[in-house]
Amino acid sequence: MAGGLLALLDDVAAIAKVAAASIDDVAAGAAKASAKAAGAVIDDAAVTPKYVQGFEAKRELPIIWKIAKGSIKNKLLILLPAALLLANFAPWLISPLLMIGGAYLCFEGAEKIYHLLVPHDAHPVENTEVAGDAAHLEEKKAAGAIKTDFILSAEIMTIILSGIPESNFWMEASTLAVAGVGITVAVYGSVALIVKMDDVGLAMYAGGRLSLTRTLGRWLVRGMPYFMKLLTIVGTAAMLWVGGSIVIHGMEELGFGWLGHHIHDIAHLAGHAVPAAYEGFVAWTTKAALDGVFGVALGLVLIPVATKVIGPIWGAVSGKKAAH
Repeated sequence: MAGGLLALLDDVAAIAKVAAASIDDVAAGAAKASAKAAGAVIDDAAVTPKYVQGFEAKRELPIIWKIAKGSIKNKLLILLPAALLLANFAPWLISPLLMIGGAYLCFEGAEKIYHLLVPHDAHPVENTEVAGDAAHLEEKKAAGAIKTDFILSAEIMTIILSGIPESNFWMEASTLAVAGVGITVAVYGSVALIVKMDDVGLAMYAGGRLSLTRTLGRWLVRGMPYFMKLLTIVGTAAMLWVGGSIVIHGMEELGFGWLGHHIHDIAHLAGHAVPAAYEGFVAWTTKAALDGVFGVALGLVLIPVATKVIGPIWGAVSGKKAAH
């Protein structure tokens, strides 16, 4: 009887080890796959703060929480099952969908550059409704942000799916879920910190007992606008780099590898032109820059296609006027 109990305990210990290893595999896979979605993730973090502009400070965090909950639902209830269906029944669709997502990132990044360089009519300020209708406006803003998040989340989940090594159904589902939730927490936690940082700075400046505290508070208040601009620049660069690299990699898988090979060769030459200690960094930077240049070129080509063709067609189908 004692021997049977010891055998049972051995079996339980073995099962626990397997479970722990599986958890480690899921966490490692989620982290590795999530890293590939960097461009879309940074873009998500850069875009979201605009949805709380114009609201009272006390409503900023509740709005972000609404958007975060909507993002979790998008990823876990809609996109995760869709991704698993793709992986198990139509894996050949993953690469084309990735390329479409990458092209969309290039379009978004190039459009931001285009609007910066070419004068265009400013859109009217949306937060002009009467104070009594603030709750309706808040719901409208959150709903709009969740729709935008759905597009970015679809890109993120597809990129994560492509980065998961071949495994069983439950490992793929667990990895997608962990990565999706982790990215959502990271993005909206960061957004919450960003939008409240100026309030923290004001509190430090107004209530700080030490001169250093007040000085730090003043720097926070003055520095946040510049930080937001920097975040936008980094987000745009990341979109173009990741979007361009996704499309180039997809072209290689479809048999059109000449561009990817040329970029690889140029990056390799650039790496060998510097001391060995900097070779890897220079090669990676060169490749990322060339991927980004391709992303800009592709995005600029897609701007008239999106605004003159896809936009009007979508407006006719959805019954909404296409935005210009």
